Amino acid sequence: MSWSVFTAIVALVLVGWGWHASLAARELANRIATDTCTRAGVQLLDGTVSMLRLSLARPETGGLALRRTYVFDYSDDGYSRRRGFVVMTGLAVDSVGLEPRAVA
Repeated sequence: MSWSVFTAIVALVLVGWGWHASLAARELANRIATDTCTRAGVQLLDGTVSMLRLSLARPETGGLALRRTYVFDYSDDGYSRRRGFVVMTGLAVDSVGLEPRAVA
C-alpha cells in the first residue's frame, strides 16, 4: 500500500471521527436545551440547536478540546422569540443560559 493511499485512509477516518463527535455533542446540546426550556416553563422553538462558535480550549483536565457554543430560540408567551445558549468543552457542559424574559 502506498503512502498516498494510507494518508487518504487516515484522513477519511479522522474526518469520520470528527463528524461523529460533532453529532454526539449536538445531540447532547439539544437534550440540554430541551431540559432547560422544560424546567423554565418555556417553549423550545424549532426543536433544535445550531452551532454559533467553534474554538479550541484547555479543559481543567489538561490538553486541548473543542469548545462549542450552540444557540436556540425559545418563547415564554408564544409570541416573542428569545435566545438561549449552551457552551460545551468536549462533551462537558460549561454553561447554559436563557435571555432575560420581558417584565410585564
